[in-house]
Parts: sequence; structure tokens; C-alpha cells
Amino acid sequence: MPLPESLVSDLSTLLGARFATGRGDREQHAASESFHTAPPPDAVAYPETTAEVAAIVKACAGAGVPVIAWGTGTSLEGHALASQGGVTLNMGRMNRVLDIRPEDMQVTVQPGVTREALNADLRATGLFFSVDPGADASLGGMAATRASGTTAVRYGTMRDNVMALEVVLADGQIIRTGSRAAKSSAGYDLTALFVGSEGTLGIITELTLRLHGQPEQVASAVCGFADLRAAVDCVTMTIQSGIPMARIEFVDALTARAFNLKSGTTLPETPHLMVEFHGSESAVAQDAENFGEIARDCGASGFDWATTPEDRARLWRMRHGAYHAAFALRPGAVGVVTDVCVPMSQLADAVERAASEIEAAGMIGPIVGHVGDGNFHALLLVDPEAPDDIAQAKQLARRMAQHALTVGGTITGEHGVGIGKRSLMQDEHGGGWQVMGAIKAAMDPQNILNPGKLVPDRA
Repeated sequence: MPLPESLVSDLSTLLGARFATGRGDREQHAASESFHTAPPPDAVAYPETTAEVAAIVKACAGAGVPVIAWGTGTSLEGHALASQGGVTLNMGRMNRVLDIRPEDMQVTVQPGVTREALNADLRATGLFFSVDPGADASLGGMAATRASGTTAVRYGTMRDNVMALEVVLADGQIIRTGSRAAKSSAGYDLTALFVGSEGTLGIITELTLRLHGQPEQVASAVCGFADLRAAVDCVTMTIQSGIPMARIEFVDALTARAFNLKSGTTLPETPHLMVEFHGSESAVAQDAENFGEIARDCGASGFDWATTPEDRARLWRMRHGAYHAAFALRPGAVGVVTDVCVPMSQLADAVERAASEIEAAGMIGPIVGHVGDGNFHALLLVDPEAPDDIAQAKQLARRMAQHALTVGGTITGEHGVGIGKRSLMQDEHGGGWQVMGAIKAAMDPQNILNPGKLVPDRA
């Protein structure tokens, strides 16, 4: 259905040219990084203030029109697609760093600030924001999906680094959650409720984030292993030994081949670990030595140390580019991405099982992972014009998720639910999923905030 004329008139008056109904703007907000698709939204709004967000949401609530928040569009499960039409809120113009408080190791930002832009602003303070999902995602989107990434093994996920929020609710009301204090026992943890809610409970318009000190010394390395089991066993032994890794990442032989095809590197086409250590000069040297002993016991070879900031940046750009590099293995393909997370004791078996199932299915599916916390991904490369190919990949992804549940894991370690994982929520949460639906119904009785995502359908 087209938007009500009265709503179009009200939002055009409010925003002027920042309320767009043209095909170009709408189609830019209908794309996904993965195979998920949906029709374009009916309109796109570009707010610049919290007051404008509140006015937009209030007007849409009055008309019963869905509202979908959009950050940078880097999500992998179709979170920001307008699956039921409505108005997409592009938060990119709300991109100011509002208040840096070095003495408190905190910063307050608008949701459209990206993590790289924030760290550029923080450079002179000796502090940095730690959560690194690879993509230069918006901080509002990272909070909404409870993102993590390569540094979570040491510094935690968005759950651990968001202290307070400003949020616009489904009726246009503006609330604040949390505080700048290090801890609180004052009632329900509403901040935690919104972190990971994927825009279904409110629109995040401001975030207060925890910062960390830039380490005195950083050392990074990549090393190869003869087989997948040896590499993953090395991860498990390293974590269990208590070595404080800043990053410990796994890439399989196929991913190494993709790096070589995409970037002209010469990595041996075997499984690899990419590691990083943070701390004082002496601590980093000792941690690196201890890891090296474990890695050599597991058969590691070809240690390549990144000794300069430029070398380290190249190493992590390569790892962060694994998703896009993988398409060199099957040009023209689209990706069905898995995102399971399991207890460390189950990691080696889970990764081996996934690799065996991908091979048995005759599919191309490189595996990478933030394995220091048990999280790994397979990227199943499929022909977008072959429905059977996509269906087979989705079935395989579902089996991997269900296996994770049987060993005490989760269907998604960091990518979130969106459209893609919604059918698995009952399997993971049981009656708890209905409780999520009840919270949604209480806070958004018209079901206008990102409908069709995360929670059960209304009865």
C-alpha cells in the first residue's frame, strides 16, 4: 500500500528534501550484503536530530506505518530491509561525536558515527573503542545487533561496552537508559534490553560507550597448520592456558586460497591462525613466546610477524576482507552465511563437522572465525539463479545451527537474527521466545518498529 498522503505531507514539511520517495533513494535501501532481499521501502527519511526521529516515529505511529532504522547497511541477515514496507530511517546524518571524557574513559556519540571515524577522533586521547566487526559499521547498528568481532576475546562485545542510551520508543517518546557510573543496581537493565533488539523496540539516537587505553606494545602474527583440527586445538589450548590474546582468528585453506586470488598474496593454502597481543613490551614478548610454544606443539609453521603498524594493518585488512575475498572462489555467487558460537570444549568438533558437511554437500564454503570465543562462520557460495542451490545451503546452515544448540551453543554469535535466523529462534529459546514477543507487544503494540524481524509473529 502507498503511504497515506497526510503522512507524506507531514514528513515532507518536517524534513523537506530529506524525506525521499524517489526510486533511487528507496532502492539504495533495499539491498543486503547477503542473499536476503525485500522490496524497497515506501520512503526514506534522513533525520539529523533526536527530535526529528521522535517526530517521524510519532507521525508513522499515527498512520500505522512501519519504521525501519538503517545504519550503514552492512548487516548479513537482512535486519534493515523493509520486509513489510514503510519508512526507512537512514541515521547517517546523525554522525557527531558529542562528548569525549578521557578521565572517565567514555565517549557519547550519535548512532551514525562509524567505529573507524570514532577511533580517528580518539587518536590524540590515548584511548580507543575496541569492538571491531570488520566492516566500518555504524555504532548505532552495532549496538542494535549486539555486534562483536576480532577483539571480543579480550575486550568484549557491544553488550560489554555500551553504558547508556537515548532511545525513541514506538509512540515517539524519548527515554534514556543506563548512566555514566561503572555499575548500578537500579531496576531493570533497559540498556541491555535495547542492545541486540535490532530496532524492534526503539530507535537508538545516542550512545555512551566504554573506551580502553591504547596498548603500549602491539604484536601480530600469522602461522599455518597442517590441518583444521591442529589449528583449532591450538586455539583451545591457548585460551585455556590463560594467555590474554587481543585477537585469535582462524581461516581455513579455502580462505587462504581466496586471499591469494583476491589480493595476490602467497599464503600456503592451509589453515592459518592470525593472532595479536596487547600490553607492555615485556608482557607482549612473554605472551608471544608462550603462544609460540603452544603453536609449535600443535605443528604450526611459517610464523610471519607483523612488526610495523603498516604490516599489522595489512594483516587485519586481509582478515576483515575475508567475506568479499571468498567470492573469488566462485565469481557471480551470493553468500549464505553461518554464524554459530559454541563452548570452547566443542569448538574443534563443531568446525570439523561443518567442514565435513560442506564437503559432503559438494559446496564451496570457506570457514573463518573469531575462534577465541568459540564463534565461527562458513560462507556458503551459491548461484543466485539456482533456487535448489540456495535451498541446499540454507538447509546446511540450519543443520550447523541446530548442532550448535545440541552442544550448548547459539544460532548466532554476532550477526544477529534479522530475517535469516528468525525461524531458529524457537529452537534456541523455547518459551523464552514468546516472552520476547510479549515484551515487543507491550512496547510496540502497533508492531511498527522493524516488523517481521527477531520476535514471533503476532497472533
